[in-house]
Amino acid sequence: MSRASTRAEKPGINVRNFQRKVRVDIPAWQRFAERALMGCLHYRRGSDTQLRRLSQISIVLISDRRMCDLHRRFLNKSDPTDVITFDHGEIFISLETARAHARRFRTSILHEVQLYIVHGLLHLHGFDHRGEADARAMDELQKKILERITNAQQ
Repeated sequence: MSRASTRAEKPGINVRNFQRKVRVDIPAWQRFAERALMGCLHYRRGSDTQLRRLSQISIVLISDRRMCDLHRRFLNKSDPTDVITFDHGEIFISLETARAHARRFRTSILHEVQLYIVHGLLHLHGFDHRGEADARAMDELQKKILERITNAQQ
């Protein structure tokens, strides 16, 4: 029996906090991440996407300082960003940037982090936003998944 056929239908997912500036509710964000994973897998993007091949996904909550370091080392950019996704299943989220975006866009940190989790999972599922049409399609799908999860919680 092949290794792929023996592993679970969906990868495991966990949320870890490696920053101290923003208070977090890890159990709540863990539950959201599990629902977001199912929401992303609901939308077919081929049978062999990275998201389907992974056995584990880690969502790592970090500071802007750590995000700047990752952004510089892997993308050659010197500023912080909201989310960086690596193909091997790590999604790094800057909670300081999430807090700043929440203020700027008049949302909540919770909403911003939920958006970044879905965004990172969609990257692992083969979606990108390099072109204008791809960016619009990814944005619409993010909204659809977030709405679906929110409606299911009510």
